[in-house]
Amino acid sequence: MAKSSVAVRQTPRTIPVSSAKAKETKARAAVPVPTPSHMPHALTETELEVIWRTFKRTRDENLRNTLIEHHMPLVRSIAERVLQTLPKSIDVDDLSSAGTFGLMDAINGFDLSRGIKFKTYCTTRIRGSILDELRSQDWVPRLVRLKAHRLDRAIRQLEGELGRAPNQHEIARTLGITLDELQAHEAEANAKTIFSLSEKWDDGDEEKEMEKVEILADRKSIDPVETIQQSDALEMITSSLTKKERLIILMYYYEGLTMREIGEIMELTESRVCQIHSNVMARLKAQLDRTQGTPA
Repeated sequence: MAKSSVAVRQTPRTIPVSSAKAKETKARAAVPVPTPSHMPHALTETELEVIWRTFKRTRDENLRNTLIEHHMPLVRSIAERVLQTLPKSIDVDDLSSAGTFGLMDAINGFDLSRGIKFKTYCTTRIRGSILDELRSQDWVPRLVRLKAHRLDRAIRQLEGELGRAPNQHEIARTLGITLDELQAHEAEANAKTIFSLSEKWDDGDEEKEMEKVEILADRKSIDPVETIQQSDALEMITSSLTKKERLIILMYYYEGLTMREIGEIMELTESRVCQIHSNVMARLKAQLDRTQGTPA
């Protein structure tokens, strides 16, 4: 009896879903995740995408720092653009520091599932953080700034329409306010501006940079040159006087004492002090006339 051959049908094995996911995960793991200590060159798009996905899953601080370092040139660029509209006393490093906080918030709040570029998302956050810092340092209320801008726009608009500087009636009519309200607006808009004395004085010589505080004139201080000149003049004028006459002149003109007070100090009558003073003044006048070459 012949043995019947039975064909064995081999069905293909079905790969489990869990095994397929494991392979995908293994393939992704083959791409190394750059860290701050392994960044000899700029990150590629693939590396950046891996870092983003890994950071959102693990919230690893090292990956967060990597993203911050990668986008710092963008922060600097935005800070420099904002600086162009600000006074010279503002430092770009201060703006960059404020923008960095905006970048950190943007990294923490960025949603990968929305399908938008991070640069588009974070630019607004960085600029907003810089402007918020500037507003917090502005001593003038924001409402006053808005009124000043509104007044300035109205004046420029009227100058373009009229071809001349507008008067107050025309400005008030354009703004829809009374003259009294316009004057109040102008008073608020003309608020004093604060300048930093630490700002560098630009005199064209970079080797001799000075701060404004170093060249600021103190109008209440005593001028040493003037003091020396007064001392020399006093020495010349009183050199020919006696001790009593010199004391009377010094107490009267430099101490501010009256003739009566001088008389009490020197044990002289007030009339005698006046007489000595008159004689001294007459002699000094004659001396000055001779010095100037005019007849006495």
